Parts: sequence; C-alpha cells; structure tokens
Amino acid sequence: MNEPLALRAVVRTYRSGDAKLPVLRGADLALHEGEIVALVAASGAGKSTLLHLAGLLEKPDGGSVLVQGRDAGGLSDAERTALRRDSIGFVYQFHHLLGEFTALENVVLPQMIAGKRRRDAERRAIGLLESFGLGPRARHLPGRLSGGEQQRVAIARALANAPRVLLADEPTGNLDVATAAVVFEELLATVRTHRVAALIATHNPDLAARMDRTVTLRDGKVVPL
Repeated sequence: MNEPLALRAVVRTYRSGDAKLPVLRGADLALHEGEIVALVAASGAGKSTLLHLAGLLEKPDGGSVLVQGRDAGGLSDAERTALRRDSIGFVYQFHHLLGEFTALENVVLPQMIAGKRRRDAERRAIGLLESFGLGPRARHLPGRLSGGEQQRVAIARALANAPRVLLADEPTGNLDVATAAVVFEELLATVRTHRVAALIATHNPDLAARMDRTVTLRDGKVVPL
C-alpha cells in the first residue's frame, strides 16, 4: 500500500540576487496511515519549507512529493489544487477562521467547495464539532469562542474533507499550557480514530514525546531525533 505522504530526495533552493540558499538537500520522509510524526527544528532550518512542499503549496527544485502514491510533480496546477483539497488538511498556529461565519459554517464551507451537498456537509460538520465537544457552540461566531474552541474548530475544518494527510504548524502555539494540552490530546485522538497520517511541527518537547516518532532537519535532510 502506498504511504499517504512521501518525500523522496527533495531539493529546495531559494535565490537572493545572485546568491543561492539551499534549504533542503535531498530530504526523505514517509508518513504511514495513522502515524503521528513530530517535526522539531530550529528556526531557519527549513521546517516551513518542508511543510509547504508536503502540502503542495510549493514545488521542489528536485526530487518527488507523492500524495497517496501520486507524484505531484507531473500534475497541472488545477490537479495539484484538487489533490491538496481532497487529500491534505492544514492546521496553523493561528486558527484563520472566517469571522463572519459560524463554527458550523467554517467546517461546512470546504466541503461545499469540494462539491458536497450542504445537507451532507452540515451533517459531517456537526459530527466533527461534537467530537471536539463543540456541539453546543456550533452556531456561534469565532469571536464568541475561546482560543481553545477556535483551534478545535480549525482542526475540525482541516478534517472536513476526510484528508489522508494532516499537516500542522505549531497547532497549540497560541494557547496557554493547560488548554494546549487538552486540544493536543483531542487532536491526537482524532488523528488516530480517522487513521490520518500527521506531520506536526512543534517546539514543545513534551508534545513531541507523545507522538509516534520525532524527526528534525539537519544539513537539509530529515533525520530522526
């Protein structure tokens, strides 16, 4: 069976004038179904670049990014967008919810964009929100939710289209310690329940220790930590 996500010998170099800044130099990483991997790396090591490449937001200069066995390198922009929409969920440090829409609508919208009927989208959205204990808050605007509740909605939105890959960049970084622990526990439980392959960037060693394995970036390559 193909891994939900595989990076093979990925190279990424940025340019600044005539200078070249190599960030990834043949990076390899494979995520397996239901596996939660912590990405711990110093600022400037290439963590964001790796996440952007894995999420098909950038194209590598060399190597391959495969999502559910499909090499994204040979796809058109429209095909990459469809693959990203249907197969990859994103959670960021800040929730990025649409403030004029309720929690329920924020989780419904990505499903409708993917072509799902509103009734079916609402049914799934309610189920996801209830799994995070947000059933009674589903009709509230983000501004009426606590920080932890907002991030729970963001996680539910990321899972709305049943992605096989979840990419998270410091998903509890804006929360206090107690709230972060609760939200993170819910995130782990949800990922395992839905058998999603997850790559979670964090600077928190306690959170990283609760994942299946930890990797870092060293000299432009992914190595175990």
